[in-house]
Amino acid sequence: MCSILMHETLCIGILLGMDDADLNLLPALDALLAECSVAGAARNLGLSASAMSRTLARLRAATGDPLLVRAGRRLVPTPHAAELRERVRNLTLETRAVLRPAIKELELASLERTFTIRANVDFVETCAAQLIAAVNGHAPHVRLHFAPKPDKDVRALRDGVIDLEVGVMGESAPEVRVQALFRDRFVGVVRRGHALAGLGKVTAKRYAACSHVVASRRGRAHGPVDDALQEIGLVRPVVAVVPSFAAALAVARSSELVALVPLSFMNGLWGHQTNHLKSALHIFPLPVRTKPITVSQMWHPRMDADRAHRWLRGVLLTACRANSDLNRELNSQRTGRGAVASE
Repeated sequence: MCSILMHETLCIGILLGMDDADLNLLPALDALLAECSVAGAARNLGLSASAMSRTLARLRAATGDPLLVRAGRRLVPTPHAAELRERVRNLTLETRAVLRPAIKELELASLERTFTIRANVDFVETCAAQLIAAVNGHAPHVRLHFAPKPDKDVRALRDGVIDLEVGVMGESAPEVRVQALFRDRFVGVVRRGHALAGLGKVTAKRYAACSHVVASRRGRAHGPVDDALQEIGLVRPVVAVVPSFAAALAVARSSELVALVPLSFMNGLWGHQTNHLKSALHIFPLPVRTKPITVSQMWHPRMDADRAHRWLRGVLLTACRANSDLNRELNSQRTGRGAVASE
C-alpha cells in the first residue's frame, strides 16, 4: 500500500512540474519500447535517427537504466524496460486522450476520423457494406479500417491498435467492455441436387453419412458438431478444411460436400447476391443440438466516454440487430434446432 501511495505522489509531483521530469520523453520512450529500434522509433515520430539516439541517452539518464541493449545486430529491452512497456503505452494513450480537444457536440457531418475494427473476413463480407453505408450516411468523412483477426488476443485493444473487436468472445482481460450484438446458429448447406436437398428431414444418420468441408482459420477439423454426433455414436467424415465460410460455400456448391455456415452469413449473402446463388444452394437445420453462440463487440474502457466511438458502437449494434431480425424471419420458416458453436 505504501509503495502505491509513493508512486501516486511521484506522479502528482511530475504533473505539477518537477524540474527533473520531462513529459516530452514519454512518447519517445513508448516508441522505443514498441519498436526496440532507434531507427524504427525515429520513423514513427518523424525524427532523425541521431535525434532519437540523443533522446535515448536522455531517457537512460532519467531512468538510470540502459533500457535497450545490444543482442547481436538488434536491440532488446532490459528487464526494467520490459516491465515499463505496458505502463508507458497506457500512459501515452491516456495523455493523448487528456490533451485531445473535448467534443461537446458531436457534429457527424464534419467529423474526420478513422476507426479500426478487427473482425474475421466472413463478418466483413456479410456486414461491412451495410455498416459503411450507415456510417457514411451520417458521417461522410469517417473512414473504417477493417483489420484481419488472426486470434483473440486482447493486446490490440489494450494498446490502442484497434478501436473495436467483433466476434465470439474468448479469454478476455477483465477491463475490456463487451456488448452482445446478436445470437447466431449454424446451418448445413449443400448444392441443389445433393442427396440432403431432397424431400424428407435431414437426420443425424443421413448427415453423418456425407462428407464435409469445415471453415476454421486455425485449421481445426473437429468442433462442437462432432462432439454432439459422438454422443449418439456417429462420426462425420471431414475431408477438407478451408479458412473462411465463403470458401466452404464455394466448395459445397461445386461438390458433394456439406458445409457448416452461420445463418447470419447466409442472410448476408441472400441480401447481396443474385437469385442465381439462391437457386444453387440448399439450407437445412442441423440434426444435432449444441450450445448457442453470441457475437459481441468489444472495446477498451478508455473509449467509454469518447462520443464518436460511442456513436460508432450504436451504429454497429443497429446494423447487426437488423441482420438478427433476418435470422428470426428465416428461423420462423424452418424447424429450428439448437445453435452451433463456431469451429
